[in-house]
Amino acid sequence: MVRILSADAVREVLSLPELLPVVEAAFVKQGRRAVERPPRAHFPVGIDMDADSEVREDDAEETTGDTGDLPPERDTRPPLGTALTMPAYIHGRAMYATKLASVHAANPDRGLSPVNAQVVLNDAATGLPLSFLDGTVITNARTGCIGGLSVTHLSTGPVRLGVLGAGTQARWQARAIAAAADVESVRIYSPSESRETCAADLRDAGLDAEAVTSPKAAVSDATVVVTATTSTEPVFSAEWLAPGTLVIAIGAYTGEMQEVGPATFERAARVFADVPEPVAAVGDVRESGLSEADLLPLSDVFEGKIGRQSDDEILLVESVGSAVLDAAAAEYLYGKARANDVGKTVRV
Repeated sequence: MVRILSADAVREVLSLPELLPVVEAAFVKQGRRAVERPPRAHFPVGIDMDADSEVREDDAEETTGDTGDLPPERDTRPPLGTALTMPAYIHGRAMYATKLASVHAANPDRGLSPVNAQVVLNDAATGLPLSFLDGTVITNARTGCIGGLSVTHLSTGPVRLGVLGAGTQARWQARAIAAAADVESVRIYSPSESRETCAADLRDAGLDAEAVTSPKAAVSDATVVVTATTSTEPVFSAEWLAPGTLVIAIGAYTGEMQEVGPATFERAARVFADVPEPVAAVGDVRESGLSEADLLPLSDVFEGKIGRQSDDEILLVESVGSAVLDAAAAEYLYGKARANDVGKTVRV
C-alpha cells in the first residue's frame, strides 16, 4: 500500500519543533558523508507549447508517424518551465527519497505557485513505493529549519529578526526561528505591499511582526537578518549590520541571483554553507571573490567543531538546500502519518 499525503495532510502531521532535530541529524550525516546525494538533474519542459494548452497542434501531427523532412523554418517556442529531479539516501535508513520539482516563473499570473514539488519514498530494502507526499510544504519547512538551527547555534542574545522578502519562505523562516528560539520582534520589508500581508500572517501565528517601509528599518536593529528574495543585487547595506548580527541568506540559488553584497562578506568573521560546493556557485559568493575552500560546512557547527567565538562577530550562513533534508523530513512525516492514520492509502 502507498500512502498519499496531500499538502493539507503534511501540514496536519508537521511540527516544526519536532522537525528541527530531524533536519539537524540529517545535516550531521551529510557532513560525515554518510549519504548518497547524486547531482541534481534539471531540464527544460513545455518547449514549443502554448502556455494555455497541453499540446500544440503541429506537435500532435508530428506524432502520427510521418517521417518527412521538417520544414526549413520552425516556430520554436521557449520552455515554459524547468523540471528537477533530486534523489537522496541517508545510510542506515529504511527508505530513500526522490523529490520531483518544477519551476514555472509565469505561474503567479495564473494564480498558481511558481514552484511545485512532490516527494516519492521507496523502501530501501526492496525498492517498493511507500509514499507520495506533497513536496512543496516539505521543502518550505526544512528550509525554514535551516534558519532555525542556525539561530540556535550561532545567534547571541535576544532575537530581533529582520526579514527581507515577504513571500512563503519569509513566513517559514520566521516560524521556524520562533520554534527554535525566543523571538522578541520581527520586522518585514519587501518593495511590494506583500510585506503587510506577511506581517499579518506572522501576527496570527503569535509573533510581534511589523511591516516596515525600508530595508534599513528591517536590518538596523536586528540581531538576526534573513534574506528570502529572488533579487539579482544586494538587498541591504553591510554598514547597517550591528556587531554580533547573524545573517541567514536563503534566497539565491543561481549564479545570477544575489542578495548579499561583497561588503557583508568582508565584515563577516566566518561564512557557513549548508552544501559548500553548490553554494560557491551562487551569485552572493561569486561576487564576493570567495571559493568553496573559504566556506565552512554548517554540519560542523551542529557537531560543535566550529561556531561563534565572540558576541561581536558578524556571521553569515548561505543556503541552497539539499535533497538529504527532503529525505529526512519526508521519512519523519511518513512515520507520523502512519502512526496517526493520516492521508489516503492506495494499492499499487
